[in-house]
Amino acid sequence: METTGSKMKIKTIILLGAAIGFAGCSQSSTETVKETATDTEVVKVEKVIKSGFKKEALATILAGHPDDMKARYQYRHPQETLAFFGIEPGSTIAEALPGGGWYTKTLLPYLGNDGTLIGVDYSLRMWPEFGGFATEEFVEKKKTWPATWTEGAMEWRGGSSADIKAFAFENRDTSLDGTVDAVLFIRALHNLARFEDEGQYLTKALADTHALLKPGGIVGVVQHRGPESNTNEWADGNNGYLKQSAVIAFMDKAGFDLVDKSEINANPNDKPSNEDVVWRLPPTLGTSKDNPELKAKLEAVGESDRMTLKFVKR
Repeated sequence: METTGSKMKIKTIILLGAAIGFAGCSQSSTETVKETATDTEVVKVEKVIKSGFKKEALATILAGHPDDMKARYQYRHPQETLAFFGIEPGSTIAEALPGGGWYTKTLLPYLGNDGTLIGVDYSLRMWPEFGGFATEEFVEKKKTWPATWTEGAMEWRGGSSADIKAFAFENRDTSLDGTVDAVLFIRALHNLARFEDEGQYLTKALADTHALLKPGGIVGVVQHRGPESNTNEWADGNNGYLKQSAVIAFMDKAGFDLVDKSEINANPNDKPSNEDVVWRLPPTLGTSKDNPELKAKLEAVGESDRMTLKFVKR
């Protein structure tokens, strides 16, 4: 039987590995806006949101990516996800925690010559909260992240001359306030929530988001989704999962209305208990590296169940 101490050790290793991984519309449509911060009630306030999504252009870009990246399309659904959020060429898009550029490598060529992509890292204050890998040297290097990430992202533009900018939450470029069409939080909210009590990192990140967005601007969320029946303590972000109801509630509090939700990134085979972490699943497989039988079982589950939510700035 596994002891509590060994469980904590495994969990710590997994969390550190995952953290290192991310450190490394011309048609108009009338959409309903969510009236309350629940995930079941229908909104009656109407908003007209411009949608100039270019399906064929995006499909061509996605088809040109390496096979290892395309292997994850079955779980990440980039074509459907960006269509759902209404991302269009020429837009100004902010991407939270862009890391190694999984979405950036698609967004930059898709946004095109008239587009702008803004990479937004976690607050410099927040990195020491992770402990372990977040040494003084690591945090010191984070001070130059905006410059180094921007330079690296130049190689991902795919022949376009899309503008690239970068900064960290709590140190945003205020000259961009009110200019951003959409902010994307793709699997980036759980750590902000995880450390909220330590420094209001989620609250401050959403305040920055609200300031950056144009009136009626969009926030697109893709996030590991935990069962509503699990404990709130388990679903605080520490295990990678958040409850959908909690995400809707804190977004509402921050000044955003839910306008739509989708199951395009859902995986009903992912049924985590209060003992599970999201990093047990592919691609990390952090709990089964020395257990081929368990590894095969978890690979059969696939990547995590994910909520896909679209919010509009009030």
